[in-house]
Formats: sequence, C-alpha cells, structure tokens
Amino acid sequence: MDLHSWLFIFILLHLSCFDSIQGQNTPYSNCPEEFQCGTSILGFPFYKPTQPDCGLCKVDCDTTPHPMIELEGVKYQVLERQNVFVTIKDPILETFLNEKSCRSFDRNLSLPISPIITYRVYPFLTLFKCNTSKKRFYEGFQSYNGCETFTLYYNHSSVSSTESRPVATSCSMIRVPMKTGFESKSNNSDLFDMLTADVSLGWTVSSKCNQCYSRGGRCLVDSNNKFLCSAGEKSKGTLKKHHRWRTWIAITLVAVFACIGISILLFCFRKKIFWSKYLRFWESKAEDHRNIEAFLNNYGPYSPKRYSYSDIRRMTDRFRNKLGQGGFGDVYRGSLCNGGQVAVKVLNELKGSGEDFINEVASISRTSHVNIVSLVGFCFEGRKRALVYEFMPNGSLEKFIYEERSDRVRQLDWPALYKIALGIARGLEYLHRGCNTRILHFDIKPHNILLDEDFCPKISDFGLAKLCVKKESIVSMLGARGTIGYIAPEIVCRNLGGVSHKSDVYSYGMMVLEMVGGRKNVDERVANTSEFYFPDWLYQRIELDEELQLIGIMNEEEKECARKMVIASLWCIQTSPSNRPSMTKVVEMLEGNLNTLQVPPTPYLYSLSRRREVDS
Repeated sequence: MDLHSWLFIFILLHLSCFDSIQGQNTPYSNCPEEFQCGTSILGFPFYKPTQPDCGLCKVDCDTTPHPMIELEGVKYQVLERQNVFVTIKDPILETFLNEKSCRSFDRNLSLPISPIITYRVYPFLTLFKCNTSKKRFYEGFQSYNGCETFTLYYNHSSVSSTESRPVATSCSMIRVPMKTGFESKSNNSDLFDMLTADVSLGWTVSSKCNQCYSRGGRCLVDSNNKFLCSAGEKSKGTLKKHHRWRTWIAITLVAVFACIGISILLFCFRKKIFWSKYLRFWESKAEDHRNIEAFLNNYGPYSPKRYSYSDIRRMTDRFRNKLGQGGFGDVYRGSLCNGGQVAVKVLNELKGSGEDFINEVASISRTSHVNIVSLVGFCFEGRKRALVYEFMPNGSLEKFIYEERSDRVRQLDWPALYKIALGIARGLEYLHRGCNTRILHFDIKPHNILLDEDFCPKISDFGLAKLCVKKESIVSMLGARGTIGYIAPEIVCRNLGGVSHKSDVYSYGMMVLEMVGGRKNVDERVANTSEFYFPDWLYQRIELDEELQLIGIMNEEEKECARKMVIASLWCIQTSPSNRPSMTKVVEMLEGNLNTLQVPPTPYLYSLSRRREVDS
C-alpha cells in the first residue's frame, strides 16, 4: 500500500474518532421519561406545569377526580392511557348529551394544527350543521330536525374521516365523539344514542422535534408557524459544563494532525512527490494555453479581431450592463469605438483543454450568413477569455414562444413564427452545406436562437459544435452533447444509427414543435399519456387530416403555414436518422406547396405512447 493510501486511512480514522467524541456530547436533559398522573403513566409529549421545557402538551395532574389537558381552548379529563392512545372526556359535552341538549353540537372536536405534533381522535362522527333545511342534501345522508335553529345531516360513511365534499355556504362541518360499535350500525339509530363525551386521543411527534428534544432542546413554532428548535436553560448549562473539555480535545487533535501533516510534507518534499505533481499540473495548464495560442495564431484569414482584457472592460463599461447568465459565463452589453453595439460573453474557467473556446472561435469564424450570429472578436489573455458578438436587441427566442412568457413580451403571430422557423432552417442548411467545412451545432434549442430588431433569427452558441469535412456523414463522439428534450436518440443510443448532421435536424424539429404549440413538448405536470407528449397529439391530427386547433390562427394562409411547420417537424423527429430529411429538404417543404407534402411515417415514440393508451 502506497503512502497516499496510508495517509487517507489515518485521517479517516481520526476524523471518525473526533465525530464519535462530539456525538457523545449530547446535552443531558433533566426531564423524566415517564411520570405518574392520576391513575395513568404519562411521558413525552405531555408535561407537568412545573416542567414546561419537557413536552408539548400540558397536563394538570393535581385536579380531581381526573387530570386535565387543554386542546384548542377545550378542557378534557384524562381517563386512562392505552399504549399510544389516551382516553379523554369532555365533561361539559357529557352533561349536554345526558340532557339531549342541542348545545351538544356547539362542542366541536377540533385539534391544534402544528408542525411540531399531529393529533388524531377516534372514533368521531362528522355532522353538517345547516342554518336552514336542505330539501336535497348529499345522497345517503340522514337528517336530524330536533333543534329549532339548525338542521343536522350525517352519514356513517363520514365516521373518523374528513369530508372532502364541498360544504354549502349556510352549513358548517363539526366533529363529535361517537360511541364505539355504532360505525357499522344502521343510519336509523337515534343521533344522541350514537354520541359520547369520551374519545381516544393519539399523537405523532415530528422527526425534527424528536431530534431536538433528544438533544435537550425545546420544540417551538415561530410567527410564521415554522418549526424552531431552541436550547433550554438546562441544555445551555449542560453545554457550558462540556464546553471546556471538548475544547481541550479539539486543540489536542489539531496539534496532533499538524505535527503529522508537517512530517508527511517533509517526507514528500524529500522524495520529490509533491513538487513533481505540482509541476505536472501547471505544465498541463501551460500546454493547454500554448495549444490555444497556436490555434489562434495559425488560423489565417478566418481569424477574427483579438481584443485585450482591458479593451473588454472598457467596451462593457466595467461589466455594468448584464444581459444574461448561463453555465458558460455571463453576457454583457457593450459598445465599440465606432458606436456599434455588441454582446460580450465572458467565459468561465477553461473546460478540459479549452475545447469549448476553440469550438466557438473555429466554428463561427468560418461562417457568414444572415441567420448565423456574427463573431466580432475575442479575448484570450491568460485565464481571461471573452467572445464579442453582434448585439441582438430582442434576445433569445425562448422568451417569446411559451405561454408563460412575461407580460412585457409580445406574442408572435403565425407569419412571424413561420419566418423564424424558415430562417433557422436556412441557417442550419448553410452550416451543413454552405461552409467550406461542415459544422454540426449539436445544441439547437430556443435559448440559442437570437432575434434582431426585425425578429430575424440567428443561430448562436457554438460551444458544442463539431467540424468535419463535407463528405463525412458520420462523426465520432465520445460523450453525449446537447440539451435534454432536443437531443437526437442516436446520440444517447448508438444502436439507432451514427451521429451526423441529421442530429441537428432532430433538434430543429423538436424546437419548431415547441414554437407551434407554445409549450414544452414534454410537460411533466400532465399525467394523461395522450397529453404528456405533445408531438403525439399533433401527429394524430395530421394523420386523421383534422384541424390542428392551434391558438391564434386567423385565416387560411396562417393555417397553411402552421400545417407546413408541423409536417416538416414531424419528418425531422423521425427516430431513425435515415428517415429524416436534410435541412435543404426542410427548406423546400416550408417554401413549397402544402398539397405536395406527404404525411410522415409514425414516429417510434408516438407508436409506443399509442400502444400504452390502447392497452389501458
């Protein structure tokens, strides 16, 4: 076993020992586990008035003939304890019941609601107390008309349960203790014969409160009805007693670890282990930077303008106006010397060998298309990196297409949606066919589509892009790339086919379907299978040649645009890459005649969903 393994085991054992010592320092509580109260033996959560820190429910054991507890302002006699239940009695209710007085129904059996403890009672009968007589009440309910000012409705099915049915505005719901054995008897029994003043009270203490109490703390509720653990005076005193010797143990352990650590460091210096690893780490970082510098210097005519970090700070007015934030870094609005507006993406730490940064510069620098965002320049100065783009006043597409958009964001009409879908298709066609080198984007989604002042779409964020020669149809890829919901199936499951430019086609199809529906394709809030996957619903209507019933369509021209977008998208999301069209074909579909478009084959995911629906 090498030195690193011994060091790891040594530190782990000592840390475990220190944790066990701390664990033994649980403050001792002077609260009794159980105490005699009348004829019963009680314990937590009950407490005597003289020990308020020892429980949650006060019980007065000195009253006669029975101890008394108070719940929601009603005082109950404690008769006996049976395991996790305590039998309690409402003496006032008992008097009313003996007299068969209608005042019995003013004694509602209500329990306190708290995040600390939950009470439950059994058995009880739920009654609906109505100011006026109801000719038609709930089916199966009996009525009691013996009281002058109100009518009672009840049913044995409501025993020991909370009614979920709505209560009429002139009625209130009350609970009254019920005699054991009447749950299964006929509804024809006299109401007063069914009721009693005795009830079994149970309770469940929350796990947080149990932990707090075991540490000697007191369970409380703050002004917002949230749980709060407060150390009692006894706990504070106990902590003071243990504080001194715990401090000495901690100091001793720290001193021991310091001595051992110094010894190990001296040994590592002697064997050159530390220095060799330290130098290898920084040599690796330096090599990554040299590789990026070499790439940028040898990029030839494609190389965009290079800015210094001080230029970036001046351009963004010291990063004052932030436009957005993502996993890659932050985006700020900036101004060039000629007054032109730009968006500056300041990147986070290099990932791996700086592949994301190289991808972004290499990919976008080779492009020149109205539907591809333009890279104005970049900054690579030590560990500081930034990319400077043309400024897009309307931001990203995602904030315009979903129903839950901000009130300040306009709703795009169908001609605008069609124009955007066509523009993105042309941009992808250019990346796949129009460049000297084919560029695969691998992250097409609404967030990466930017809109200028005329809502012309531009594809952005080439951090996951991959370059390949045009004749190559399949590319190699070590790991999955993209965003969940837009990733092509073959990227995750290679048995479906090779990864190629058809993966971008799939992402495009999923994105356009979200534009059409104004919602995410997969909605986790919907439980029904037929609504869970939105493309299923669209395909079913296309297959049956029915109206799409999409929101906002005003005329036949818009209806035709929407139908072309849907049919083209359903072709794009075919499971097999070979069944998907190229982006050139997609542009032809969108620009062509609707009558010439064929209905695509059933998507594999759609057929699975339909099969489950038929089985159910």
